Amino acid sequence: MPHSINRRNNVAASTTATPPEPDDIRAARTAAGLTQTEAGDVVHASLRTWQQWEAGDRKMHPGLFELFKLKTGRERRKQQANDRNNQE
Repeated sequence: MPHSINRRNNVAASTTATPPEPDDIRAARTAAGLTQTEAGDVVHASLRTWQQWEAGDRKMHPGLFELFKLKTGRERRKQQANDRNNQE
């Protein structure tokens, strides 16, 4: 029986996705109206990790930033819809 070896996928990594800049991370959080703790909770990250991302001490994965923007945008739209319904 041939010996099998676990190997990494040989597909080239995408070169288009780059980590967001700290200012972009901070801007996305403040636009969502969240504290650093709340923003970390959205993507299951600690407060310290979020602080490191905003300070530029640690790189945030582009996919995680995309997830944050998707989740906060959806929640913001849901809240706006609720606000409109409550005003009627």
